[in-house]
Amino acid sequence: MRSQPGGSISEILPHRAPPGYGARILLHAIRHMGSGGINDAHAVNALIGAFGLSFRRPLVLLRAMMAEMSRVSTRSILIAPACCGRMTGAEAVMISAIARACDSPASAHELLRMICGVQSCLGLLSSIQAVGQAFADLGRPISAG
Repeated sequence: MRSQPGGSISEILPHRAPPGYGARILLHAIRHMGSGGINDAHAVNALIGAFGLSFRRPLVLLRAMMAEMSRVSTRSILIAPACCGRMTGAEAVMISAIARACDSPASAHELLRMICGVQSCLGLLSSIQAVGQAFADLGRPISAG
């Protein structure tokens, strides 16, 4: 007998939170924007806390990435509430794709195609490359683990 109607917590949140500070801030902002929209104040506040006065570049690029992902995807992408210490499968794939987007774009594109359910998503790949580069340039590189 299951205690959760949709499955156990370990089935819904199978992955540990990412190890790096940059990836954790990114995940937090993605979760807030995913649930509250791309203008979510909690996401903005998290980026201000992480980047100080340089928050605008990662914020604008993250908003563009989220809008592009919403536009391109043919599937629902499961995200957890911002307070969760674990990740859904889709979140883990997203963080992994962002972490490798600049060094291995073909691999990142394949991951994005998988979670979005599309044949090609080169615009989304460009968006995640820009987000990953912005975080790295500002001293918060994204690492998948």
